[in-house]
Parts: sequence; C-alpha cells; structure tokens
Amino acid sequence: MDITNGQWERLAPLLPDSPKGPRGQGRPVLNEPRAILNVILWILRTGAPWKDLPERYPPYQTCHRWFQRWRKEGVFDTVLLALADDLRERGKLDLREAFIDGTFAPAKKGAVPLV
Repeated sequence: MDITNGQWERLAPLLPDSPKGPRGQGRPVLNEPRAILNVILWILRTGAPWKDLPERYPPYQTCHRWFQRWRKEGVFDTVLLALADDLRERGKLDLREAFIDGTFAPAKKGAVPLV
C-alpha cells in the first residue's frame, strides 16, 4: 500500500530538494521522491531485503542510497513523525497498547540502523 495523495501533500515539503552537480555532472537528481518513500515504507512493512523490491519501484540501489541520506540528515525521522501524526488524526493509530517482536537477528555488515 502506497502513501495517499493527502499524505503526500503533507510529506512532500519535508523532503529536501535534490542537490545539483556543477554543469549537470554526477548522478541524476531525484525525480521520484514519492516512489522512493513508498519503497522505504514497503521495506519497513514487509521486512524484505532491498534487492527484492517489486519491479514497479525504482532500482533498489537508488532507493537505499536516498534512505541512507535521509536517515543521516534526520529527514526520515521527520517523515515518520508526520506519518504517525496523520494516522493518529484519522483515528488509525492507537498506541495505548502495543506489542513488539522480541526476535533479534544480527545485522549484516554495513546495515543502516532504523533508529
């Protein structure tokens, strides 16, 4: 399930503009931030590896690179808080009782922590 148009209107201003290299050099600018955000949420929801993304999404390498950047810059934390606020306002999030899975697995080398 991808984010709704209403959620996107709320989240889009939170995402930074893509940096542009001199004379257009370097990687192309980000032109699919909504798709990349949908990928990140899909990964979190399913727990699947990045390489197992459905074909409808951008390349996993691109999405993972942007996820790492947004985590490092604090953008992703801001987005998650905004999504939680949206769900709470619509009555879709109730944190009075929550269950956390106690299964732990060691992270692979180079893994990016979610928190």
